[in-house]
Amino acid sequence: MMEPRAAFDEKTVGSRFLDPASLEWETSEVAGFEVVTLFENRLTGESTMLMKVAPGAYAGSHSHGALEEILVLDGEFADEGNRYGKGQYCIRAAGTLHTAWSETGCTVLLVYRPSSS
Repeated sequence: MMEPRAAFDEKTVGSRFLDPASLEWETSEVAGFEVVTLFENRLTGESTMLMKVAPGAYAGSHSHGALEEILVLDGEFADEGNRYGKGQYCIRAAGTLHTAWSETGCTVLLVYRPSSS
């Protein structure tokens, strides 16, 4: 079994297992948003996280320094242009200004991939 956020060397380790239920959620700087990191590569800046958004929580306009992928696992996630339900996917280029919220609450999978340039 993989320890939370343990080092992952893809050249020598085939697969690693992690049970997200064994991890502690961390509050973010935005009220109503909690995250747990599943994977982080400090050399490349890549990361994979779960994020819980409480009902009614809202994050004002912001951007990320990496490409952002969002997959809704439950509930409904929204930004200034769309609402995303369970199983729906959103991708944003690095630097894209956006908002984020949920009227109902939701859990999403987040993947961040910095530009290689």
